[in-house]
Amino acid sequence: MMSAAFSPVYFTDENALGMGKVLHRSGREDVLFPGHPSLAEVPLGSLDLEWMPIVGRLGLIVVTRDRRIRTRPAELRAYREHGIRSVWIGAKQDLRPQDQVEMFLKHEARLRREIIKLGPGPWALAMSPSGVRPLGLSQG
Repeated sequence: MMSAAFSPVYFTDENALGMGKVLHRSGREDVLFPGHPSLAEVPLGSLDLEWMPIVGRLGLIVVTRDRRIRTRPAELRAYREHGIRSVWIGAKQDLRPQDQVEMFLKHEARLRREIIKLGPGPWALAMSPSGVRPLGLSQG
């Protein structure tokens, strides 16, 4: 049973790097990203297929803006194989990192409830200005 102290740790991939850095600068210690000092195994420039096994093993929640990451065959296999749990963050228009942060913070409590409910991966959620909803792991 998860306690009220449950605290997911997020990994913003390079598509959401600005958001990760803004959260980090604001004092969040639960947000890692490529090149983060606490995640030496994932240097800046790491390919998806390089960081996915590490992020899966560490149980991090991926935050990405990459719409296609779950639909490319190799990435989809890696999603399943490594139990990736991810949140696609987006809106109809492209959001600046600060806008992404504001949306993330607005929906974070709901996101935490979904993470607890969904448990181990693989799974994918979408976060938009209107909220958080499940996403399929393959399209078409």
